[in-house]
Amino acid sequence: MKLDHIGVAVEDLDASLSAYQALGLPSSHRETVPDDQVEVAFVPFSGGRFELLQPHGVDTPVGRFLAKRGPGMHHVALAVDDIRMELQRLRDAGVRLIDAEPRRGAEGTWVAFVHPAATGGVLLELVERAAESDARG
Repeated sequence: MKLDHIGVAVEDLDASLSAYQALGLPSSHRETVPDDQVEVAFVPFSGGRFELLQPHGVDTPVGRFLAKRGPGMHHVALAVDDIRMELQRLRDAGVRLIDAEPRRGAEGTWVAFVHPAATGGVLLELVERAAESDARG
């Protein structure tokens, strides 16, 4: 596993992107993720990238996060080669999961979340790139 991105909950995606651009970090990709009810923008940096997440409403997972905690780090995402195998391995080890099965994420990836209770309070996302899963069929 390696770092894929750090998710950051934001209230205003355009204002947040302006702040990152002022730091010399322009965004590389922006899209809406309907299943997660967010608009996201990726901001690459040496060794990783930030995923800025703006919720589509207050009654969404990221919207509730913002209401409770305010803007800031939402999750850490790790890239995996085979998300289904990793989820099974974690289930077998008794690790508490949020997602029993992977679902579509940004950029056509497959994603699943590990409950923060299993990782010392950090929401952990597993990410499998579509090209990796498509190659396996």
